[in-house]
Amino acid sequence: MELKRELKLMDVFCAAAGAMISSGLFILPGIAHAQAGPAVVVSYLVAGLLALTGMLSQAELVSAMPKAGGTYYYVTRSMGSAVGTVDGLITWFSLSLKSAFALIGMAAFTRIIADVDIHVIAASLCLLFVAINIIGVKGAAAVQRVLVIGLLGILLFYIARGIPSVNVQNFEPFAPNGVGAVLSTAGFVFVSFGGLLKIAAIAEEVKRPARTVPLGMILALFVVSIFYTLVVFVTSGVLGASELDNSLTPISDGASVFLGPAGVLLLSIAAILAFVSTANAGIMSASRYPLALARDDLLPAFFGRVNHRFKTPHTSILITGIFMILVLFLKLDVLVKMASSVLILTFLFSCLSVIIMRESHLQNYQPAFRSPLYPWVQLLGIAGCLLLILEMGRPALIASAVLVGAGLFVYWFYGRVRTTREYALLHLVERITSKDLTGHLLESELKEVIRERDDISSDRFDRIVENCIVIDLDRRMDMEQFFSEVAEVMSPRLKESPSAILKLLQDREAESSTVIGPGLAIPHIVLEGEKKFDILLARCKPGIVFPGDTPDVHAVFVLAGTRDERNFHLRALAAIAQVAQPLHFYKRWIDARDEEGLRDVVLLGKRLRM
Repeated sequence: MELKRELKLMDVFCAAAGAMISSGLFILPGIAHAQAGPAVVVSYLVAGLLALTGMLSQAELVSAMPKAGGTYYYVTRSMGSAVGTVDGLITWFSLSLKSAFALIGMAAFTRIIADVDIHVIAASLCLLFVAINIIGVKGAAAVQRVLVIGLLGILLFYIARGIPSVNVQNFEPFAPNGVGAVLSTAGFVFVSFGGLLKIAAIAEEVKRPARTVPLGMILALFVVSIFYTLVVFVTSGVLGASELDNSLTPISDGASVFLGPAGVLLLSIAAILAFVSTANAGIMSASRYPLALARDDLLPAFFGRVNHRFKTPHTSILITGIFMILVLFLKLDVLVKMASSVLILTFLFSCLSVIIMRESHLQNYQPAFRSPLYPWVQLLGIAGCLLLILEMGRPALIASAVLVGAGLFVYWFYGRVRTTREYALLHLVERITSKDLTGHLLESELKEVIRERDDISSDRFDRIVENCIVIDLDRRMDMEQFFSEVAEVMSPRLKESPSAILKLLQDREAESSTVIGPGLAIPHIVLEGEKKFDILLARCKPGIVFPGDTPDVHAVFVLAGTRDERNFHLRALAAIAQVAQPLHFYKRWIDARDEEGLRDVVLLGKRLRM
């Protein structure tokens, strides 16, 4: 089922920021402070910088492939169905855990108002959000905007009022448990940045996703990282270790120091609102992963069922909700470590996917946003993620290994026998070994993704190009030899003799050169009769020598039409001029793998549709 593109930049920013401003800020600082001391500020900063490497990689991938299923979709297309199954399941697991963690946080703050068992409150809220997600919520994006703007306003007020009350003595000793504790705590709080994953899951519903999603992710991570660092700095500075360590309401406790009871109430309400948006968005995005896996036949079809009335994946939502209720009864530190470890793995997969997609030299991998400093950002992200998992200790390693093993088990005994999929790693191996391992199905899939992403609707020019003659010449020749070959291959389609077509081409060239730019020529001729028009695409890497002082031509578009097609003839010339104008056209034309690749260069070129 096709999803509507309705979300804008502000919606993307608020979805990511709102998902990050929750448990990672309102609960974790106290637990993290017990591990790292005042250096927890550095832990949050390190986690944010590491999240940046994964975010840049995800931004590039999602700008190239903005499809439902988020990270699962592009990991599958880069590394295959086995790794994709693992990534899809562990991402679903991580987002579900993060949402469960948000419910525990919400319950902890709700208990300030009403003394009820935390687990009862959390389970009840989970059922409520499952029902809301199944029914659907009109205006959810508008509500999210209000929540996030309100949260940022309250936090800004907290920072401004709290900085004058900071006691520098509370930062001594700064790192009582050493640098190792600071790094392991960075891995522990890494779950705080999991909101970025939710944007990848809903990218198919974003307007102009190639631009909007990367920009929204970058803005959200930048703004939230600053707020995290400053809020944790203020909280550590106004509370001593005895008050802050292991507190489940650290920000409210900090507010009590310089804002009194009113501040505690204000920050508690802010926390509850933050958890509302996080838990609700978490169920929505997490449930899309089993849906995407089912679409690719890697999970049973019932995961992909969509409610006929509400148009929501009700089965996937229900299963996600049930899983969240079960994990609510795990120990809190175990919950956070498991969620963080699988989240770190997902960021690692994102960095690795960018390297594979780029080095495979897939022609139709065309991200609108490219990660800067490639491949150093990705290599740093991979190394950093591995280091964090190691520093988190044996439980995190065991949890990661068990989850990866579970994902491989599902693929081996279910998905492997039901689906085969071409992926970029095969293209990379093919390029290195010069062996034919693929059928170029991935190129065709990526072409359709670009058409959907850029809202490209086929017009008459596209339809002609899709069925036109394409010749790829492997020898150097002069213009006369080229025209003779063109006349021979176009003759049957135009129902004209080769000699007549050759003479028209020669006469047109005698009037004025059809070489319109370095390496590009557009010979165009007028035929007798009515309702005839055709195009021929030609590439000659060694070069075609045209008369005069012109460089060798490597790209040729031959147009032939009758006089009644004059208007379309001019439009086709304008379309070719637009397609061939960008600086990257010539490189893509030369690098195109085969005749179908040459056709794709034209079909996916930037131009106004007729």
